[in-house]
Amino acid sequence: MSEAILEVVVTSAEEARAAVEGGADRLELAAHMEADGMAPSLTEFVRTREAVTVPLRVMLRDKGGFQAADLDKLRATADGLRAAGAQEFVLGFLTPDGALDLPAVRAVLDSIPGCRWTFHRAVDHAADRTAVRRAIDGLPGLDTVLSAGSVTGVAAGLPTLLEEADRHGEPGYTMAVMAGGGLEAEHVPLLRARGVHAFHVGTAVRYQGWDSPVDRAAVHRWRHLVDAARKDAD
Repeated sequence: MSEAILEVVVTSAEEARAAVEGGADRLELAAHMEADGMAPSLTEFVRTREAVTVPLRVMLRDKGGFQAADLDKLRATADGLRAAGAQEFVLGFLTPDGALDLPAVRAVLDSIPGCRWTFHRAVDHAADRTAVRRAIDGLPGLDTVLSAGSVTGVAAGLPTLLEEADRHGEPGYTMAVMAGGGLEAEHVPLLRARGVHAFHVGTAVRYQGWDSPVDRAAVHRWRHLVDAARKDAD
């Protein structure tokens, strides 16, 4: 059984330090979490990168959300972050009718050649998630799909996540699945037992939602949880 990965959403260098001290393996850096996460400022990326040494995935998203509102600006943002040392990213775009916007995805990828990245929860908002998964399979650098299995979160999407975990290795299902979006402690052992080894938390490690900072002790509890679930799965 693979080692479990705990990824924590952070919005600042200070939160990044707290998350790592609590046991996070990887961070997702984003801004404006009240809007589901936007690309961070270049200044905050540099501060955060200097503060921690764990892998840091940077959100590439604008006010269009799962649609790219200004693709040229997004590419310029990606160029700037890459030049400043960013090596891992989070992105994913849909058309207005919920299909994969492959031209937009490829355009942004052209700005971050050689980088690893996560296709984020756009898959949960797709009109046909199977079609999206098959279309992104094999894109350069893609190694993770972040999903709750449902628009409303893991509580509703758990059956989908478990079913997709069973399809690992099939076309469209070769990437690692990272479970996140309303993830709760009770979901972890079930997912771990089916081979899901990556977990993504944001508000779960904050006591008052996005208005409160990452709590190191809460991250530590999640670290213990995912490690214990791994042992049980073994």
